[in-house]
Amino acid sequence: MRAGRAEHAGHDKHAGHSVAMFRDKFWISLALTIPTLVWGHMLQRAFGYTAPAFAGSRWVPPLFGTAVFLYGGWVFIQGAIRELRDRLPGMMTLIALAITVAFVFSAMVTVGYPGMPLWEELATLVTIMLLGHWIEMRSIFQAQGALKELAKLLPNTAVRVVGDGTEEVPLDALRDGDVVLVRPGAGIPADGAVREGASAVNESMITGESRPVEKKAGDRVIAGTVNGSGSLRVEVTGTGERTALAGIMRLVEQAQSSRSRAQALADRAAFILTLVALGAGVVTLIAWLAIRPGEVAWAVERVVTVLVIACPHALGLAIPLVIAISTTIGARNGLLVRDRRGLEEARNVTAVVFDKTGTLTRGEFGVVDVATADGLTADEALGLAAAVEGDSEHTIAQGIVRSATERGVTVERAEGYAALPGVGARATVAGRALYMGGPALLRAKERSMPEPVRAMVERATARGQASVYLADEQAVLAAFALADVVRPESREAVQALHARGVEVVMMTGDARQVADAVAKEIGIDTVFAEVLPDQKASKIEALKKAGKRVAMVGDGVNDAPALVTADVGIAIGAGTDVAVEAGDIVLVRSDPRDVPRIIALSRASYRKMIQNLWWAAGYNVIAIPLAAGVLVSRGIVLSPAAGAVLMSLSTVIVAVNAHLLRSQGSGVGGQGSAR
Repeated sequence: MRAGRAEHAGHDKHAGHSVAMFRDKFWISLALTIPTLVWGHMLQRAFGYTAPAFAGSRWVPPLFGTAVFLYGGWVFIQGAIRELRDRLPGMMTLIALAITVAFVFSAMVTVGYPGMPLWEELATLVTIMLLGHWIEMRSIFQAQGALKELAKLLPNTAVRVVGDGTEEVPLDALRDGDVVLVRPGAGIPADGAVREGASAVNESMITGESRPVEKKAGDRVIAGTVNGSGSLRVEVTGTGERTALAGIMRLVEQAQSSRSRAQALADRAAFILTLVALGAGVVTLIAWLAIRPGEVAWAVERVVTVLVIACPHALGLAIPLVIAISTTIGARNGLLVRDRRGLEEARNVTAVVFDKTGTLTRGEFGVVDVATADGLTADEALGLAAAVEGDSEHTIAQGIVRSATERGVTVERAEGYAALPGVGARATVAGRALYMGGPALLRAKERSMPEPVRAMVERATARGQASVYLADEQAVLAAFALADVVRPESREAVQALHARGVEVVMMTGDARQVADAVAKEIGIDTVFAEVLPDQKASKIEALKKAGKRVAMVGDGVNDAPALVTADVGIAIGAGTDVAVEAGDIVLVRSDPRDVPRIIALSRASYRKMIQNLWWAAGYNVIAIPLAAGVLVSRGIVLSPAAGAVLMSLSTVIVAVNAHLLRSQGSGVGGQGSAR
């Protein structure tokens, strides 16, 4: 437990700090530094001027330099105390040691010790360090806070329906079961279900889907999304911390604070660099005292420069900033990262296993083939079938009606609907008695199938699909093959994964012929059919033993053991239920194309991490020897202030490189494949 707490404290070096604090300290320290420089020896000697003299003017640099040290530098000393208490010396320790050495030496010189004081260097160093930390804090907080801007989309009040009227109430007054009126253009105040009305709702801030989503009675809506031109009456099902938006916020916060392997590597590198810097400082002091025994100020200045320039500032920023930015990019595109290690591991995935039902397919019946006789077109036959089945609650009947609606087929009004137990249903459409049913209907009515219908039924049977028939009093008019409808996005998802060299596997409990038909339709490489729920995890284990890095994509409930067993667990079809515990990554929208987008985001963010680590660590290979004075014979000497500028510049470069990930984030969102 001790090690865990220390690790966290070392990583969270800015615990309790804020952007405003570093901003204020910087500006005040800058104001105090200006007189320190004006009356100090450094600028006067460089520019050949003499500062105005007055009684006590020689005390301006010591007094203002001390003020900068105590006011601006105290935050670094406090940070060093925390690092040393946690036995993880790092950036704060180096900065505190550098400014303390400069302060003590300058104070000793001021009271009589021979040498040249470093008040200007001390004040400039503290001010530049405060500026660097202000920039760092702004970068991190902007990345972490981008998603939190969503909370501002929630309206301040809601219009609650009371009897025949309405009343305006604060959001915290809403309770489950309340009905709220959402006017055109208004924000939806709570999660709920539409009871009356129809409209198109902009859900892009939650799901990343740019197109407005049509809503009608019975559909779910999400707090924080924006209503379109219609008016909706919504029954509240979740408020406050129980909304999807609040759940997303929790997952993002959890992901941004979770540690990754790259972060652990950066922390170890920063720790080693700290030890190297301390060792280099000691060697530098001893070496220059031996080379120039009478120039203590010179030796101390070299030590201070080494300590400053070697601060693992950029290393400390390299990974957290990429984590914050990539997590926010994902969340804004409907990819919620629960565990950073899952997203980090996604770049290595060589096989993606999809659960079929509800993932590659919609999990609901739909018409996939039609055969007709008696001169009917497919749409005419589907319209008549939907009319007959309009009042039925049977799953297949609902599939026929839904398919007719999706295809825009005209459905006439049916009369005299009657269920025929064990046979099907009967209704009168446009004065014509029509029947819908399965093979039992044909036997009961002693009807034979026309050849086109028979051929289609045989094809459907070979694919494991159900067939139902439309008939009148004289003959069979049409047959419909129904199956679990494949999502139109599934083929694109498979193609995008293949383009990345990833094998695609489908795992289902369905019969082999059904599974093979779906696999052939969308281009699946490997099929595991007739797999029981308790066998899914073992299938994942088998793939891993074969040397594959496996991602499992499922609904997060029945597939939980397999999601946990996989190298990367991806819960799909979460919709507004963002509290899926089994997956490393949760997909807000039920779009399998988000799986290759995850891999794209993983690879892009990892590249940025490695680039930042190389820059942050490699810069010190050159910087530390320069700070120590190895090129002084060639006239190249770095002052502590120059060292602080270089160190801060390396941090800015790391921050800018991390923010370039945002430009690559456009390949994660949208409806096309991510590059």
